Amino acid sequence: MKIQMWKQAAILAALLVFVFCLGKAQTPTTSSAQAPLTKVTRIPLPDPSFPISQGVWIPAASDTLYLSGTVPPVADPNAPKGTVQAYGDTQAQTVAVIQRIEQALKAQNLTLGDVVMMHAYLVGDPSKENKMDFTGFMAGYTKFFGTKEQPNKPARSTFQVAALAAPGLLVEIEVIAVRLH
Repeated sequence: MKIQMWKQAAILAALLVFVFCLGKAQTPTTSSAQAPLTKVTRIPLPDPSFPISQGVWIPAASDTLYLSGTVPPVADPNAPKGTVQAYGDTQAQTVAVIQRIEQALKAQNLTLGDVVMMHAYLVGDPSKENKMDFTGFMAGYTKFFGTKEQPNKPARSTFQVAALAAPGLLVEIEVIAVRLH
């Protein structure tokens, strides 16, 4: 009986520690006595030259837009349907996708500077031994993020996937953007 009470007490103590730590992990440290955030705060990577943020704090008084995965339009209607040639290489597809995202954000009175999170899905390029063309992706991405004109850097994850919804697609990107009140 005593052993079971000790187990229950240990489980309860562990749960309390977890809840306390979770609460602390979700509250950014500020110089004042835990003043609420009033602006989007981007946490830089140790290497500030890389154009993403390690994380992004969002104030509670914000609207959040979750933009569905976006793919590029056909770039060459004369190319065989469903081929990489129809959509372009990874760099061209990345630029086209981000331009589409920019248009979708504009329709909601947002900009690429409001993007706080990005998930990029890249298919292995047949011309690159079916490996994702991260260099091509970055060449397109860096035209829009971490620039002099648009210095904001979202938190980002980039994945190689087996395929996307249509043949020939190499890039699909989804984003989360916020608007402060």
